[in-house]
Amino acid sequence: MPEKSMYDSWVSRIHLFINGKKHGMMMLDSIDNGPLVYPTIKENGQTRPMKYSELTKAQQLQDDYDVQETNIILHGLRPDVYALVNHQEVAKDIWDRVKLLMKGTELSYQECKCRLMTMQQVQVNTKFLNALPSEWSMFVTDVKLAKSLYTTKYDQLYAYLSQHERHANEVRITRERYLDPLTLVANSPTLYNPSQSP
Repeated sequence: MPEKSMYDSWVSRIHLFINGKKHGMMMLDSIDNGPLVYPTIKENGQTRPMKYSELTKAQQLQDDYDVQETNIILHGLRPDVYALVNHQEVAKDIWDRVKLLMKGTELSYQECKCRLMTMQQVQVNTKFLNALPSEWSMFVTDVKLAKSLYTTKYDQLYAYLSQHERHANEVRITRERYLDPLTLVANSPTLYNPSQSP
């Protein structure tokens, strides 16, 4: 994985490499549009996703190539970038996160320059972290302890925090379910500690 200035070249090489594989177009389509979504079936009045063995041969082939393309992309990443996206299991999600890390958001260069030029990096990061909803508070604390807000870019903070999105959503759902704080504490499972996550 090259530096940010070489990102477009890296994308081109990955596309060429995958396209040269058997069923490469199928893999590239999956990177752009997401992996095979397992169809569901009704069984005993319950709806469940099909098992791999119940898929058609074409669906099994697509699922196999979804895994293969994910591995190709992960093997092409620098260790520091890999550490930020390795919790993702779907090639499209990895591809999108790497693009965000390398290219930033869709804001134009001029917009970024106008908005951020007068602010120091620590101010931008603090604004970003303070704008997060309350269910992110324990993860924000972890970021403040683990990362330097003076040197880390906000898109790197976003990638770091996105590893904890599932847990933040669980906190939000639990809070919505138990509006009374005492009921919340009494019904909470063992608290999640982000510093102990892989």
